[in-house]
Amino acid sequence: MYSNRVYQITVHFVLIAMAIAAAFPFLLLISASLTEEQAIIRNGYSLIPDQFSFDAYVYLFNQYSLILRSYGITTFITIVGTILGLLITTLIAYPLSRNVLPFRSFLSFFVFFTLLFNGGLVPMYLVYTDLFHMKDTIWSLIIPNLLTNGFYILLMRSFFSTSIPGEVVESAYVDGASEWVIYCKIVLPLALPSLATIGLMLMISYWNDWFNGLIFINDGSLYSIQNLLNRMLSDVQYLQQNSLSGQTAVASSVPLASVRMAIAVIGVLPLIAAYPFFQKFFVKGLTIGAVKG
Repeated sequence: MYSNRVYQITVHFVLIAMAIAAAFPFLLLISASLTEEQAIIRNGYSLIPDQFSFDAYVYLFNQYSLILRSYGITTFITIVGTILGLLITTLIAYPLSRNVLPFRSFLSFFVFFTLLFNGGLVPMYLVYTDLFHMKDTIWSLIIPNLLTNGFYILLMRSFFSTSIPGEVVESAYVDGASEWVIYCKIVLPLALPSLATIGLMLMISYWNDWFNGLIFINDGSLYSIQNLLNRMLSDVQYLQQNSLSGQTAVASSVPLASVRMAIAVIGVLPLIAAYPFFQKFFVKGLTIGAVKG
């Protein structure tokens, strides 16, 4: 009894220490974004701001219309991309998990092969711009990520193969259910834990994606929040370089160091705020999707 109590206290202490270690960088990021520029230059970064200042956020939200529009675009591509990604992943993974599928091993290897090799940046750019004409369109921020999720397909295939009893599918066949009915009303409800996990990874990848916008988007009205903040960061760096060259009038009015931190906070804060709600759904999915004997 005593040893079990010591073990529980030790485990809780380790987990609390890990939680603090994980939260510390983000708390330091927020603190730096709220610190006056000269205090950062003079004393460096600290967990508690030496001198509070909202200058960095004022600088960013002076362009609030651009930020709100970019948030809207990012929210749209995140929602649509996550839903389509889950749909495509399950529609490919479920047949691959069935032993009755012809050429099952070859198709599985074909999916696995995409994890090892790709056509490269230039062919991808030419295909999407010249063949599909996605240059400066919202779909260029969604489609490329949909076609490169081989890892998610293999992960979902393994879940279907090991966690969905074959007897359940066979009994549905006996009752006269079609493949589409089995997929929608049996397979997907049982796969909620895996769907929640892959959906979270897809959501994070779409929210944090900046690369597709960098190579496919020139129209500023289609910038996602990551591309817009990256552009703002480049502008700040440009002002800093000019200040080193003697053009200090404009650069001195911009809190360069704290703006960088504020940009990072704005980019990641909505995702962190949404995560507890998604986590609740994730736990619910674990409960609903459990197979009980």
